Amino acid sequence: MNARTALASSALIVVGLISLTGCSAYDSIVHKQATSTFDDVEAFDDGAEVDAGWIPADATEITVRTSTIEDAADAVVLLSSGSALGDDCTEVERSSAPAWVLDDAPDPYTAKTVFACGDWSVMSADGGWFGWTPNSDEERSAADAD
Repeated sequence: MNARTALASSALIVVGLISLTGCSAYDSIVHKQATSTFDDVEAFDDGAEVDAGWIPADATEITVRTSTIEDAADAVVLLSSGSALGDDCTEVERSSAPAWVLDDAPDPYTAKTVFACGDWSVMSADGGWFGWTPNSDEERSAADAD
């Protein structure tokens, strides 16, 4: 086997492995992100790698995208819920935006205000909520001042 054939074979094997493992492996390696879905809050609490205490108890169809970089805090959450956010969330002027977008998530740049829920910023989404962390020092300070 010559070098050209060996190189072509290796390339085909790599492409085949990526296609077999799916988009999540590709995203993890190339985009440094991982996406998980959870049916409800119980499944989220059992399996998510982020702490998002602002998520309403009736939340369903929860999608989470996190960084695969060790110790990175970046995350986004999109969920369905008919409930309001808890009293620990304060409406403030938006000064942050998420590191990533999710399909069907609202455009955070159109929001004049968000709810600061600790280190999370949360905005209304169609039939639920969209949140990201980390938020800005300004949002946390404004929430603490209220």
